[in-house]
Amino acid sequence: MGRVTGLVGGEQATAEEAAFYDRLRPLVESYGSAAGIRRIAVVGNQPLDPSDERAAVIDSADLVIRVNGFRMDDDEGPAAVGRRVDVVVFNRGVRPTPWFFADYTDRVYLMIEPGRLLWENPKLPEFWPADLGIVTMPNREVILPLGEALGADPRAGGQWATTGTVMLWIATRLFPHATIDATGFSFIDAPDQTSWNHAYGDPSAVGAEHRIDLESALMRGWIDSGRISYHH
Repeated sequence: MGRVTGLVGGEQATAEEAAFYDRLRPLVESYGSAAGIRRIAVVGNQPLDPSDERAAVIDSADLVIRVNGFRMDDDEGPAAVGRRVDVVVFNRGVRPTPWFFADYTDRVYLMIEPGRLLWENPKLPEFWPADLGIVTMPNREVILPLGEALGADPRAGGQWATTGTVMLWIATRLFPHATIDATGFSFIDAPDQTSWNHAYGDPSAVGAEHRIDLESALMRGWIDSGRISYHH
């Protein structure tokens, strides 16, 4: 199936959501290609085999978005996930990797905090650079609509999407007419996994707050519809 653009089916944004993304869009655009945002690379943290083609797809995008404790290709190593990042989507529990704060003045950092719906402490991590600002993603316009699309209940049920899926959701709403190349989401092929392997760092358990089977179904719908292209 060929690519499509625009939001899919019942995922149309409300007026309040659209207004939020309209406010955020100029900031994010300023970190992307000066010629405009026509194609976006959205990169998860699944360990991936080397691929010059995949790395080139990522690095040639007009905007590159990565998540939490991401890694990037080293100058001396094989190509796999590229060497660019323009936007970082993260949560308060992030474990910074050697690439997380590199060149941070040339990136925009978007923080999600779904745990604030129930229990999360609003303080910034102690390791956060004093001169680095962040943009907090509102639960009302981001986390709750995504939960509804998943069939989960972030407010009452304490279940919400992983930061990677939130990252992709934000990309589709910020730039609904851009084409999107996604990679590095292990739950697409393994929706029943109970732990994560990361491209950098030790494995960790899939949190009880996540329903990655629902996230897998949602993302497969995006792939099948042509809304995103997925690169293994």
